[in-house]
Amino acid sequence: MREYAYLLGLYLGDGHIAKTHRESVYRLEITCADAWPGLIDRAAEAIAKVMPEHMVGRRQSRGCTNVGVYSKHLPCLFPQHGPGRKHERKIALVTWQQEIVDEFTEEFVRGLIHSDGCRSINRIRRQFKSGDRWYEYPRYNFTNVSLDIQRLFTDALDRLGIAWAQMNKKNISVAKREAVARLDEFVGPKY
Repeated sequence: MREYAYLLGLYLGDGHIAKTHRESVYRLEITCADAWPGLIDRAAEAIAKVMPEHMVGRRQSRGCTNVGVYSKHLPCLFPQHGPGRKHERKIALVTWQQEIVDEFTEEFVRGLIHSDGCRSINRIRRQFKSGDRWYEYPRYNFTNVSLDIQRLFTDALDRLGIAWAQMNKKNISVAKREAVARLDEFVGPKY
């Protein structure tokens, strides 16, 4: 269940399910940037643990690797699957998924951040009469066009007691020192 919570986060961010030309067979693909080879391996590991009877494959594209699996059961595992883009349709967790996310909230948040988030250093310049002064601090950003997926992310942060702020209509920021430290405990930088 822990691995499913992580994989669900990856799917909601950078995943998609497509019907193949074979009857009732679907392919799940998680698109991972080649800049983060550790995340490619981690996505493959999560799929293998959730679907141990299936072979996990990797398909190279320009600048990214699609990690995937074929199965008839993917629409059951990910009932959010449907026609069109995720931000153009309703995305909600069904009861059994919500129970898993409630129990493994950290893994779910990690999957969302690994797909659509980052940890970076924010640099701020302040101008004073005596000259410019710079300061910097770490922060996490999560970017997703779907308001439903943003809500799933912020609801999970609320359950964990992690402060967040809406930067604009598609970006969530976690910048308070205690909140960043809490995320660092279980997410950390991409690798």
